[in-house]
Amino acid sequence: MSIALTEILSGKQNVALGGHIRPDGDCVGSCMGLYLYLKEQFPAVQTDVYLQPIADCYKLIEETEVLRHEIDEKKQYDLFVCLDCGDVQRLGFSAPLFENAKRTLCIDHHVSNEAFADENYIVPDASSTSELVYRLLDPDKISKACAEALYMGMVHDTGVFQYSCTSPETMEAAAGLMRKGINGSEIIEKTYYEKTYIQNQILGKALLESMLILDKRVILSYVSRRSLEFFEAKPSDLEGIVSQLRQTKGVEVAMFLYEVDFQTYKVSLRSKESVDVSVVAKYFGGGGHAKAAGFTMKGTVHDVINNVNQQIVLQLDE
Repeated sequence: MSIALTEILSGKQNVALGGHIRPDGDCVGSCMGLYLYLKEQFPAVQTDVYLQPIADCYKLIEETEVLRHEIDEKKQYDLFVCLDCGDVQRLGFSAPLFENAKRTLCIDHHVSNEAFADENYIVPDASSTSELVYRLLDPDKISKACAEALYMGMVHDTGVFQYSCTSPETMEAAAGLMRKGINGSEIIEKTYYEKTYIQNQILGKALLESMLILDKRVILSYVSRRSLEFFEAKPSDLEGIVSQLRQTKGVEVAMFLYEVDFQTYKVSLRSKESVDVSVVAKYFGGGGHAKAAGFTMKGTVHDVINNVNQQIVLQLDE
């Protein structure tokens, strides 16, 4: 189902945009792309964006300094647009604004999304939420700054247009954005490939200490809180590790864990062909896509790994 942005905004005086916790490239790109478009094309509508602090590389996108990291729970918006977020809880600190808004809209591509807003534009087959935002906009009115944000989002959720979610429509959308005069290669290099020294150190540690299990069909690695503190690394510095693990020849599933609190782990899963990791993630209260999903679980690292392995085996042995 598609939606008409002009109709949804009709009569709205203020709008809030929000994305999921630990915002990645698609989350930032879709939120900022829509924000820039609304600011330029609907100047009478006050628009605010709520996200947790973003990685420095994403600040290549214009106006990321407007991002709000705290809320006034008494404030009520005419419309809250939830982007790239599978459920209300994933909104994190901005969830109260969503629940208090007069009207809500969800734009998302997670297969686990159960259409929790008043209006929903959910397309699980889409490459990214940024691509869905692009489809909602008048292409003739997209500015260069807006195009840069949406292009970044598409780049990140397609693995630079390598993943199976990349469709002909995705490439056509990317071409349309490139025609706005953006420097696509710079966006890819600065926000996707370029890593800090700390990020490379953590990546090296994760690769060096990785293990092959389940007849070498699964590769896993984890980083403890102690290691994060030692390297002075943030969770955003771990982005991309699980995708790198997935590139290991012969493996079907990559699993990467890092400790977010005492015996509490954020688990990221990536797969190639035969395993739908969204099923595994949903079993443990998370969500995502068939080939990319995640969740949070409590327990020792060995307990977490063993529990996840049991669910992966169910599909590997089919």
